Amino acid sequence: MKEFAAKLFARYVVFKNNQWIKSPIRAQEKTLKQLINQAKNTQFGIDHSFDQITGYEAFKEQVPIRDYEGIRPYIDQILDGKEDVLWPGKPIYFSKTSGTTSGAKYIPITKESMPTHIQAARDALLTYIHTTGKTAFINGKQIFLQGSPTLGEKAGIALGRLSGIVAHYVPSYLQKNRMPSWETNCIEDWETKVDAIVEETRHQNMTLIGGIPSWVQMYFERLNAVSGKQVGTLFPNFSLFVYGGVNFEPYRAIFKKLIGRSTDSLEFYPASEGFFAYQTDQSDPGLLLLLDHGIYYEFVKADAFFDPEPIVHRLEDVELGIHYVMIISTTAGLWRYNIGDTIQFTSKAPFKVVVSGRIKHFISAFGEHVIVSEVEQAIQQAIETEKEPVLIREFTVAPQVNPSKGLPFHEWYIEFESPPNDLDSFALKVDQAMQNKNIYYADLIVGKVLQPLKIRLVQKKGFNAYMKQEGKLGGQNKVPRVSDNRKIADVLDQFLIPNE
Repeated sequence: MKEFAAKLFARYVVFKNNQWIKSPIRAQEKTLKQLINQAKNTQFGIDHSFDQITGYEAFKEQVPIRDYEGIRPYIDQILDGKEDVLWPGKPIYFSKTSGTTSGAKYIPITKESMPTHIQAARDALLTYIHTTGKTAFINGKQIFLQGSPTLGEKAGIALGRLSGIVAHYVPSYLQKNRMPSWETNCIEDWETKVDAIVEETRHQNMTLIGGIPSWVQMYFERLNAVSGKQVGTLFPNFSLFVYGGVNFEPYRAIFKKLIGRSTDSLEFYPASEGFFAYQTDQSDPGLLLLLDHGIYYEFVKADAFFDPEPIVHRLEDVELGIHYVMIISTTAGLWRYNIGDTIQFTSKAPFKVVVSGRIKHFISAFGEHVIVSEVEQAIQQAIETEKEPVLIREFTVAPQVNPSKGLPFHEWYIEFESPPNDLDSFALKVDQAMQNKNIYYADLIVGKVLQPLKIRLVQKKGFNAYMKQEGKLGGQNKVPRVSDNRKIADVLDQFLIPNE
């Protein structure tokens, strides 16, 4: 009965969403109009003459693109107790995130924006049910590995990590299937928490497991160690892995080894600033961009983003395959806000995207502007050419500008589960793939400005040790795939093992 009801509800939700999916530009125009109208009497609206804005061109003229530092004066006003600053009233939460230049960032979540996070996650699962016909996972236990739901307070406003905030909104009909217990979920120390989750779940009928892949991997490894069984044997009805935050492809092979079989996976694209997209088709990695969820989108080509006056593109003007910086205006009071992500459109009917990286996460120490998607795809291509399975747990890339001898190079720090038989040959394959993907990098190699990349072997669990040392083990924290400096690399040097 439960599965039948789920299919009916899923069909209704998909039908309803198809209304805006089929009219995407109209949905976005309506969203922008509503946003401006709702916020015209806020301090931000008054400062930017919202009452005089009659359309997009005026909006673009009146409101500059900003990052967190740009809206910080308004956030400070909210922290001083003022209302009606960025959005009517006060935020109901601040989502606390770590900034590379701003220190702690306090991202507002309002009573209008919070429901869209929950609705998007629900709709993603219902769309999966509708498109696959699979409903068995709703009968078992479900877990999303997340930060502690224990909330603090900032200026009278509840404060926490996004995943911890969302934990307070699990629908009542899912409560009895939810794992782990509230008490375990509130454990702050990540390693202690994972051990407790293992004990609570190892004898349960787990059917859906979700979280950032690197931390779910840690959970799976603890399950293997404690039970002596692969996850798929321990949880025979486990059928759906839900993830977000990073590209799953580098983890797919090791997940298959830990589970012992393949499972369906479903990608979400959430952030503190909004829930932007989710996967709708198991055969398509593109994520449906949510155009009727209180978010208005604009896009700037990544390679032009730092120009003095970059061209800003509306949804109807985007091209497939181009790396864009995503700019958002939302019901949380974020106006033409640069969240720092770069995306590519894979489809325009409907509009689907893949996340290609972060605008601040790149290597251009020599003018090459290597981005996250390029390094991920290069290493995946190299893995696919190997005769024996090569499994990678984690990796990051940094420039080596001043080597002890020879030309500079890109330094790849890789923690292997199963390393290649010939590391030097593997490194050359990765380097060739990088040259094929990035013409600027290729020119630097051919022109002998750079020597081919070098791989440094990180010891087992070295990345976890690094994250723990940095106070970022678990939760929503992720290791950047690329950096334009050596802050990460220099710390990782203490977790290296000699090349064989």
